[in-house]
Amino acid sequence: MNLLQFTVPPFPHYILAGFETNGIGTKHVARHHVGVFDLLYVTEGCLYMGEGDRTYEVGEGCALTLRPDQYHYGTKGCRQRTSYYWVHFQASGPWSPADAALPLTRPDGDEDKAVWSLNARPFQIQLPQFARLLQPASMDALLRQLVHLQASAHLSSVRWRQETLFQEMLQLLSASFTSPAASPRIACAEQAAAYLRKHYKEEVNMQELGDSLNFHPVYIARCMQSEFGCSPVEYLLRYRIEQAKLLLLQTDYPMTRIAEEVGFNQASYFTSRFTKYEGIPPRKYRQRFSQG
Repeated sequence: MNLLQFTVPPFPHYILAGFETNGIGTKHVARHHVGVFDLLYVTEGCLYMGEGDRTYEVGEGCALTLRPDQYHYGTKGCRQRTSYYWVHFQASGPWSPADAALPLTRPDGDEDKAVWSLNARPFQIQLPQFARLLQPASMDALLRQLVHLQASAHLSSVRWRQETLFQEMLQLLSASFTSPAASPRIACAEQAAAYLRKHYKEEVNMQELGDSLNFHPVYIARCMQSEFGCSPVEYLLRYRIEQAKLLLLQTDYPMTRIAEEVGFNQASYFTSRFTKYEGIPPRKYRQRFSQG
């Protein structure tokens, strides 16, 4: 087991993120002791990476965290189109490599002492250096939001939101090795979420969703409610709103075009749904997050 162990607080903190697509034959750049952790999460294809004497094949739904004190490099070019997110983060507190998982409980007496302490109560967290995510749809959604907010990262409120998203990412990474294998319910929810993200611009029929996954629509709805806290229709709506937020920040498209681009038939319905979820109309959202 290859783990990264952090003593917190202070927690690892977010620096910068982006999204890249490599063509066939492209090899990841080699770097020496870059001074920051570099998290790679692949959404399509496969990255062939090395760090020191270890090599990794980072396929779809997998994450690899490269250490700040090591030499890392591409071992060979991509065999197919490969898309991935990268996230740079840093740890101002102690961290170290680890080979074994932490015990589930504190040593006897530690908890009692902590109750009477007026200082911060440090503890340890572990992240797998390489992992296949149990909930790739959730990781993909967090990373997408993180990157979309980058254009407005000069605002303190946006930086705070990015840091919150990053901490949620760390929890997903940690859960990928501390939790048991994904249950059929989780697998069903993830498959449904992937289908909805792929077809969000289209008219989505729940029966077609069920036929595509070979599950009854009622079962799919129960699985998504359990894992994501919402129905398939609600998940689709939220995803469309997230895509609209990206277009509002990165384009000057009018509201009618943005509504069409993300799957809404009517601009008025898009505006009402956006306002319900974000608390402000889309035009004010654009104005707020484009101001210096």
